[in-house]
Amino acid sequence: MEQKLVILFNNPTSHLCNLVLLLLVMLLSTPSSSSSFDLSLNFYAASCPTAEMMVKNTVRSASSFDPTLPGKLLRLLFHDCFVQGCDASVLIQGNGTERSDPANASLGGYSVIDSAKRVLEIFCPGVVSCADILALAARDAVQLTGGPAVEIPTGRRDGMVSEVSNVRPNIVDTSFTLDEMINIFSSKGLSVDDLVILSGAHTIGSAHCSAFSDRFKADSTGNLSLIDATLDGQYAAQLTKQCPVGASASVTVNNDPDTPQLFDNQYYKDLLAHKGLFQSDSVLANDARTRTKVVDLANDQGIFFQSWAQSFLKLVSIEVKTGDEGQIRQSCSVTNSG
Repeated sequence: MEQKLVILFNNPTSHLCNLVLLLLVMLLSTPSSSSSFDLSLNFYAASCPTAEMMVKNTVRSASSFDPTLPGKLLRLLFHDCFVQGCDASVLIQGNGTERSDPANASLGGYSVIDSAKRVLEIFCPGVVSCADILALAARDAVQLTGGPAVEIPTGRRDGMVSEVSNVRPNIVDTSFTLDEMINIFSSKGLSVDDLVILSGAHTIGSAHCSAFSDRFKADSTGNLSLIDATLDGQYAAQLTKQCPVGASASVTVNNDPDTPQLFDNQYYKDLLAHKGLFQSDSVLANDARTRTKVVDLANDQGIFFQSWAQSFLKLVSIEVKTGDEGQIRQSCSVTNSG
């Protein structure tokens, strides 16, 4: 289009046409000012060159004392990005915030983000966003548990709004059907393949018994019996021992019964063996629209890692705030005053 405008400019029919075309050429040849607001690799190279290393060291140190933290950080990121985008709005405390919704009551890893933020505020005050810290921490959690090293762009800004009413319409429940999950993922710009790949996050982490209790029922004697025929019988028996009737609400079960603290493709092997912990896991192996991808990822960990890097990049780019949007919070749990 620019070439055509130049040709017309060389053959002007009037001074007015000449001026208009010149302005158009200048507009097309000048980078948009908004381009400087895009996410970019090494965004903090000049303003805080050790930012990513500080986050990684914080995650590594905390995880060495609590090996459940990587799974918690990864889940925390999902719950943030799926609600109003990756803007750290899930970290804000207070009545009526996302964090106050019962669906987010079991989230963890907040202390790791807060620790990283405190360190960064000492060395680079007012520079690194909580949204970037969360994205980097989840990325590092995957690598620290044996997963792929993924390079992600930074430059996210922190959201200033966190409302409980936005949570339920935007997050996936463990009892969802495949259609319900596809609808949620599609609304975030994620494909069916992304759904299968990102569900691989369940290869680490744990869940409370209530998250899969709908797959069982208590009989007249108070014992649990399996009502979901898609679940392996022996695995179901193992779950009922770990989560008997009357079990404490604090009891948790590993998402992956075989390699719970290792980020690998065992999750997909479990699905094919009918050992998906959640109903939303099991449907991936039982529906023709997703089973082929599950088989591919179960058969080749390299394919899973490569696919994960691509889908994770899409996840951490959902509805990000950049440029003059949002703010850089001084504390991740509250917005800046004024």
